Amino acid sequence: MFNFFHNYIPQSILFSVGPFEIHWYAFLMVIGGLIGYFIVLKLAKLYQVDKKVIEALLIWFSVGAVIGARIYYVLYSWSFYQDNLLDIFKIWNGGLAVHGVMIGGFIATLLMCKVKRINFWKIADLAVIGLVSAQVFGRIGNYFNQEIFGKPTDLPWGIPIESLNRPAEYLNSEYFHPTFIYESLGNLVIFDLLLFFFLRFVKGQMSNVKGGSVFLSYLILYSILRFSLEFLRTDSSPELFGIRWAQLFSVVIIMSGMVFLFARHFRKNDS
Repeated sequence: MFNFFHNYIPQSILFSVGPFEIHWYAFLMVIGGLIGYFIVLKLAKLYQVDKKVIEALLIWFSVGAVIGARIYYVLYSWSFYQDNLLDIFKIWNGGLAVHGVMIGGFIATLLMCKVKRINFWKIADLAVIGLVSAQVFGRIGNYFNQEIFGKPTDLPWGIPIESLNRPAEYLNSEYFHPTFIYESLGNLVIFDLLLFFFLRFVKGQMSNVKGGSVFLSYLILYSILRFSLEFLRTDSSPELFGIRWAQLFSVVIIMSGMVFLFARHFRKNDS
């Protein structure tokens, strides 16, 4: 299998019908989202959350996530988009930042919970399990777009990147770390951990744990994964003191998540 990926150069288009093109990136995002939705729908029964709430969550979270992800990515890559304004709307070509998904998706979830007067922490616990399962598939879309890959490598699972997609400093390198696959596998591990934690929690085997702990654990675990993988990535990024922006943002999320997790552990109620 390593030999296949070591020599195969993917195409971004899955298939086309007349002038319409279906891209792998968009297809995998949709598949991941649907799988995440059905997982949440199944778990909602254990958590005693009505199906109509989950249906509303799908709409609110999806809209917030797409808007947040695109805005974050455009701001992150403004040096390109300021001269290519129409490209801002071409989300099928990639460019949906996960940190933007987290911000936009959970702001929308919070607003939904306020409108419907339901417990945000309870819904957020469910949402992150669906989100991280969707991320397992979504990141693979970056493989077909040949983007956000890592530094050159001689490892047998290194992937070929076409010269037009290589950073200038690595034009003479052929094989690179598949950081999107590393992240996809890391997300799969996080999904397994959160699901195990969630099932024990809803079955009353962790009575001292408050609602929202699964959500906050996701923020911490994913941010640790993302912080680590940023050391391998070659895509351009704003930096502060030599540290990539995504790493700084990940540190903020890790610290905030730990503070909230600690604070909620000592709360007398679960609101």
